[in-house]
Amino acid sequence: MTTPGPASAIAVSKELDRVMRADRGRLLSALAAGLRDLSLAEEALQEAAVSALVHWGRAGLPASPQGWLLQVARRKAIDRLRGAARDSRRGQALTVLAADDATPESGAIPDERLRLIFACCHPALEPKSRVALTLRTVCGLTTPEIARAFLDAEPTMGQRISRAKAKIAAAGIPFAVPEAELWHARLDTVLTTVYVIFTTGYVAGPDEPRDLCLEAEYLMRLIDRLCPGDAEIEGALAMMLLTAARRAARIGPDGASLPPGEQERHLWDTGRLAEGRTILTRAINRRRPGPFQIKAAIADCQMADLSPDWPQIAALYGALLRHEPTPVIRLNAAVAIAEAGDPARGLAMINALAEPLAEYQPWHAARAALLAMTGEIAAAAKAYAHAITTAPTPAEALFLTRRLASLRVPRDGH
Repeated sequence: MTTPGPASAIAVSKELDRVMRADRGRLLSALAAGLRDLSLAEEALQEAAVSALVHWGRAGLPASPQGWLLQVARRKAIDRLRGAARDSRRGQALTVLAADDATPESGAIPDERLRLIFACCHPALEPKSRVALTLRTVCGLTTPEIARAFLDAEPTMGQRISRAKAKIAAAGIPFAVPEAELWHARLDTVLTTVYVIFTTGYVAGPDEPRDLCLEAEYLMRLIDRLCPGDAEIEGALAMMLLTAARRAARIGPDGASLPPGEQERHLWDTGRLAEGRTILTRAINRRRPGPFQIKAAIADCQMADLSPDWPQIAALYGALLRHEPTPVIRLNAAVAIAEAGDPARGLAMINALAEPLAEYQPWHAARAALLAMTGEIAAAAKAYAHAITTAPTPAEALFLTRRLASLRVPRDGH
């Protein structure tokens, strides 16, 4: 059913843009679930959108723009598949689509986005491709927006996304939620991918066209809604909200980044802070501990009353190491131990990580801080200088420059 009479080109364009921004991921996932071909699903949906510009302008806006687009996209896909029906997989997809197409146009769109997220985050894809494909398909970011977020050339990012879609098709990666025995391993990949999206947005400048932090929060809330009651999903969402709560305070008035203990607390988002703590408490009460819950607890302790609770943070990193015994987690644990009152032990732990983290800028920054804490001022100055030259952002470089300037370096350099 459509609204009687023609609609202006401007009204049609605005409505189509609104629907595609708000519901593209849901429409695409509904198509991909039946087609099992992400590229074909995207092409069919794009063709439906082009048809909408003409049809809606002539006949008026439909009562359910989303339902109209889904039905027309299915028909576009059917037309493409009929010529390749000898392929058994495409023949099966054609059968599914034909059955779906027989259903009258409706505003009810099956929510298959969880299937799409698991497909985009499949372990067979390399991590950066998982992130890019999730942003493109589920969040609807354009290739130029994704390329800009990752400081890649647009053609390079376009090729990466195309290769990822081709690999899903060639490898027969299913658009499905994993079976019970694979659930936790695959879920960790999904949560990690979404958190990489969040951290990319967290360190980005204010001029980005799309806020990746909000995109990641949207994804995590979606996953939580589609899979209610999972403690690790709740932990990941809590970690994201607690970290996002400090976002407005992470850069000082002079443009330098600030750690939580030095931030202006009145700038923290009290709504996100309270929600994050509520969700974390709910996750912990399920008594199914996992790494994302521990990381959320660490974020909470960094925002403890008056100052970060370093002894508790150090203990939590000890627990996290049992789940993720990686050099980066050991580095963070070393810093927490030093801040909790044992800088000599923390420095020894950091020095032991010299080989695996030699090219990791935060290792040099952390080592500089701990060298300063243990009185090795000249060595600290040298480490700070290296960390400044390799800092990922101007804000981080300015913060480290301030720390370097605060050192009292002996005149003889010893």
